[in-house]
Amino acid sequence: MDLVEEQLRNSKVIAVVGLSDNPDRPSYGVSRYMQEQGYRIIPVNPMIEEALGEKSYPDLKSVPEPIDMVDIFRRSELVPPVVDEAIEVGAKYIWMQDGVEHAEAAARAEAAGIPVIQND
Repeated sequence: MDLVEEQLRNSKVIAVVGLSDNPDRPSYGVSRYMQEQGYRIIPVNPMIEEALGEKSYPDLKSVPEPIDMVDIFRRSELVPPVVDEAIEVGAKYIWMQDGVEHAEAAARAEAAGIPVIQND
């Protein structure tokens, strides 16, 4: 089983960092699709109150339940603090969306035992 399949099979709760409440944004469309497939989507964006019928949290540390996967829709240079929080909250996986990558942050996550998909 490849890492993409493993992450999707073993994740039920996905915190989406940078989820927009604008239906025209890729983060919204991807998250809506995942929600339709049965995943629990938790928006993480301090600029919105909610998205896709779920309360939004300002950061990963504010999410009141265990997170299986952290899905990152942020510019690559903004990734390191998100990865550090993902490690801190004990996320099982990190997925950086298309075009998002940060080798040093990914190496930190992997050193902490968290598999990372980036630029896939």
